[in-house]
Amino acid sequence: MIWVTRLNRVRVVLNSDLIEHIEATPDTVITLTNGEICRVREGAGEIVERIVAFRRRICCPDAAPHEPCEDSGEDGPETSLPQAS
Repeated sequence: MIWVTRLNRVRVVLNSDLIEHIEATPDTVITLTNGEICRVREGAGEIVERIVAFRRRICCPDAAPHEPCEDSGEDGPETSLPQAS
């Protein structure tokens, strides 16, 4: 869940799991999987940053904001699958 500001300056909480896509027209238009459209004041990049921060808080609540999650594979060593013989 992330906070966004509608064009009329009303703040609402949006379920980020329902976002289908974000368009960066003169206004930022968020289309949800149920077809609902939400026009917001924040830019597309800021929305994406909020989603990433929210998911990091859910995935790794004890990690510092700048640290990658150990189990997420972010910035971690590459792992390879065993080769079939």
